[in-house]
Amino acid sequence: MNKRYYDFNNYLRSIFGCRVQKITVDAGLSCPNRDGTISSRGCIYCNAAGSGTGAHAKGLSVTEQIINGKKRLSARYKAKKFIAYFQSFSNTYAPLDRLKSLYEEAMAINDVVGLSIGTRPDCVDEPILNLLQGYAKHYHVWIEYGLQSAHDTTLAFINRGHDFQCFKKAVEATKNRGIKICTHVILGLPNEERDHMLETAKKIATMGIDGIKIHLLYVVKGTNLEKLYLQGKYRSLAQQEYAELVCDFLELIPHNMVIQRLTGDPHPEDLVAPAWSLKKRETLALIMKTLEKRDSWQGKNLKS
Repeated sequence: MNKRYYDFNNYLRSIFGCRVQKITVDAGLSCPNRDGTISSRGCIYCNAAGSGTGAHAKGLSVTEQIINGKKRLSARYKAKKFIAYFQSFSNTYAPLDRLKSLYEEAMAINDVVGLSIGTRPDCVDEPILNLLQGYAKHYHVWIEYGLQSAHDTTLAFINRGHDFQCFKKAVEATKNRGIKICTHVILGLPNEERDHMLETAKKIATMGIDGIKIHLLYVVKGTNLEKLYLQGKYRSLAQQEYAELVCDFLELIPHNMVIQRLTGDPHPEDLVAPAWSLKKRETLALIMKTLEKRDSWQGKNLKS
């Protein structure tokens, strides 16, 4: 096991005794920040694909996506079990019956042992949480709430459409249901300095959250962030700068919080900047090297 941070692979292996892989699922759902309910512009870094694979637009059902994913991930990683990861847009943003149908289609497939539901904190309610709570009695269930920053001024600037209090309410409503909670944060958001990002870490650290995904803010085509970048109003982080920030962040995160991600995966055809964000292995190695150089680890600077 990696002793410097608690990685997702080892966490899952400790539960299931084998390699477990997430299979990304595109259910064709939307987002209130794009369909006009909150806004039609979306977050400034999000393009029309919504971080998705486009599989739904190609006509692939949830079942077909998972079966294809099983074949690919079994061959590549020798994975034995799988978690269906509903990733694109907001995957609790639909009528309850439709959500139930989508989730249960995924769980009906052999060797699918869990669900991971990517969504927004303003897109959950009691019936949805009750549904997931029921599944959590028999499956390994995560809900992934996009937060990005704990600062309301940042959330307003990036057109997030909710505030930090909304996130806190969603976390509190989800706790004690057997549902694991993961939060997404982005490092390098406009107008944020190191202290802002570390304040986000400190706030998350106290909330009893089970896991975290740390993302680099990269610029993709067709976004409002691209406009800012081309106007010279936004600067992307340098690779070493990002590695140092990730290490700073990890040092403030509880040692039992599962680190699901340390950087992002931009689609090469959509990427504007920074070019180094395509070098994921190199970036992960740099983060590890930086932790080793510091003799540091997850939770090192967390005040009890």
